[in-house]
Amino acid sequence: MSKVLVKSIITITFLVMLMAVPVYGASVNKSVKVAAGAESSGESSVNGSISVGEGAVVTGSLETVNGAIRVDDNAQIEAAETVNGSLTIGSGVKSRSLSTVNGAVRIGENTTVDGVVETVNGRISLESGSSVSGNVENVNGDFAFAGSEIAGDLTTVNGDIELSDAAVIKGDIKVKKPGGWSFNKSKSREPEIVIGPGSKVAGVIRLERKVKLFISESAEVGGVEGEMTMDDAVRFSGKRP
Repeated sequence: MSKVLVKSIITITFLVMLMAVPVYGASVNKSVKVAAGAESSGESSVNGSISVGEGAVVTGSLETVNGAIRVDDNAQIEAAETVNGSLTIGSGVKSRSLSTVNGAVRIGENTTVDGVVETVNGRISLESGSSVSGNVENVNGDFAFAGSEIAGDLTTVNGDIELSDAAVIKGDIKVKKPGGWSFNKSKSREPEIVIGPGSKVAGVIRLERKVKLFISESAEVGGVEGEMTMDDAVRFSGKRP
């Protein structure tokens, strides 16, 4: 079982406890908002969204079960976790871990995530100037990184991956073999990996299954191992293959 799935189960367990014990401060059937420029020690909900205004500071966790979490520009937060909902993080945000089970994770420009970014079923995107100090993982969902940097590994089972505008992965790209946790995806489909112009994978592209692999002539890759080799990659010029 992958780290993202283990952490997701832990998150679900904790949030179910919130449902059972609302006296601990969780809002049950309403959304929660932290105003722009305000300070909060953390916010939680069960069936509601959470929003954090521009420039706000949240020193505790943001947690909900059924609802999206939105963090506006230049805010500072700790962990943000939801089960059924997306995470939308603005520009210039400072955050630690970001985690959802069923939902996309969208990270704006010049945002720093000092931890991991995880989802099971959802797209993960990072815009220019943003960085993640830990690993980025999903099972089903695409990755789009434009001019951003990941210090850890990038791991998926069924997701397409595109690095553009000189994006950097300092660790490995890992594509796992489909198994019992690969929800609602055809095992015969080959994910597509595009390493765009000026982009770099300092580690190795480790493949437990065949993919459609495209590497720009101006990109750098530490190697390709597993079910394919570098000889299997299609080299291309221009912005996209």
